[in-house]
Amino acid sequence: MPPAPPGSSPASSPATPTAPGPRVRPGATLATTAAATALTTVAYTAPTASLAATAQAAHLGASGRTWILTSTLVGISALLLTAGSAADDHGRKRVFTFGVLLFAAAEALAALAPGGAVYLASRVLLGAASAAVLAPALGLISHAHPPGPGRIRALGVWGAAVGLGIAIGPVYGALVQQWAGWRAVSGGIAAAAAVVAGCAAGVLTESRAERPRALDPYGVLTLAAGTSCLIAGLAEGRGGWGQPAVVALLAGGALLLAAFAVVEAKVREPMLDLALFRSPGFIAATGGALFTGLALVGFMSYLPTLLQGVLGLSGPAAAGVLALWSGLSVVSALQARHLATRLPATAQVALGLLVCGTGEAALYGLTPGSSWLRLAPGLAVAGIGSGILNAALARLAVSSVPAHRAAMGSGANNTSRYLGSALGVALTVTVAGSPHPTAHTLAAGTDRATLTAAALCLLGALLALAAHTTESRTTHPTPASDPTPVP
Repeated sequence: MPPAPPGSSPASSPATPTAPGPRVRPGATLATTAAATALTTVAYTAPTASLAATAQAAHLGASGRTWILTSTLVGISALLLTAGSAADDHGRKRVFTFGVLLFAAAEALAALAPGGAVYLASRVLLGAASAAVLAPALGLISHAHPPGPGRIRALGVWGAAVGLGIAIGPVYGALVQQWAGWRAVSGGIAAAAAVVAGCAAGVLTESRAERPRALDPYGVLTLAAGTSCLIAGLAEGRGGWGQPAVVALLAGGALLLAAFAVVEAKVREPMLDLALFRSPGFIAATGGALFTGLALVGFMSYLPTLLQGVLGLSGPAAAGVLALWSGLSVVSALQARHLATRLPATAQVALGLLVCGTGEAALYGLTPGSSWLRLAPGLAVAGIGSGILNAALARLAVSSVPAHRAAMGSGANNTSRYLGSALGVALTVTVAGSPHPTAHTLAAGTDRATLTAAALCLLGALLALAAHTTESRTTHPTPASDPTPVP
């Protein structure tokens, strides 16, 4: 007898049929979660090509440029893992829908902010809302798509949505800021999020683990406080790493994250089971996501600013150049499903990082007299690698954890990505910075940042390759298959 379709239960006998379960809509679920995911990356990247103009309009100082991006990272990194656990235990649809509504409210607050302080507070709230959107998304997709090629294709679409948001965000932000002002940037995103929230309430099917786990309050507090301190220290450190406040924030963040590890090792039902780090797949997932943020997202987030300084491009033009990278990542992620029948996800992560590093290395040699076309080959190669990488990380985020903890796996994966992004932006600013910024000194700094990012991609590829080698010695995975369906 064939298995029952998702969301339904077989009849116990022809004469006594049981009531069907909630209807699952795979296509609508994928469209809604992908749209919301794209919106989160649009919201994060929208200011990147117009940081100076937005900071000036919002009456923020030089450090305000840094905090426009960093404030969102504080909220998102602090709550991703918590949101994933809450979604698995109390309902993925519930957490996701609440997250999209909060996302719309945060962007509305940003549009109405009377000044810089409220605007930055709205960006922190935006990060918290993004965490509640991103963490349940892969669990919802996996629940709606049974294991096999269909799920792999759906996860590839989700990976493409990440790239799509990064492609749209800087161009949208630069153009709208130029034509209608910084408030209109947030207002447009708020309106789009309200529509997505309505779709989520109407088309998603609720799913959760069969047995909810106990609350892990000390884990929640130590993780949120530790990541917040660490990212705040990285943001403030761009003005000087020896400042007492910077040292205190970084040290406090490290100590709190160490305390989080101790708590998770001792509680009966931890938010993050540290035993997962014995799994090569989980190591490749979290390590690959960390290096994606560190070597790709962090570097590319600051690249439009560097292009404006070196090449004299306008904000929209710099965003358009960056879209060559992010746009090709969308196409590549959609096609990456063909690799799933040939490569395990761990090997695909290594390949993606290696291709990205090759593309970034090809950006070396930028000069003030260069044309933006000089960057096209490297950005194209890096875009292809990014799509391969995003699709593989989505597969691993689900397959490297128990099926009933899919949202937690997504939360852990995205936490690593965004922590890496905060580190990557700080590293890029530090390496590319100059006490006397001119087009020539910025060009030399851009070359240093380019080589640093390429080297980090290579290091991440080696980590993923080591995980793949370990996995091959202990198991014989079938690339196109996944674990059991998410309950």
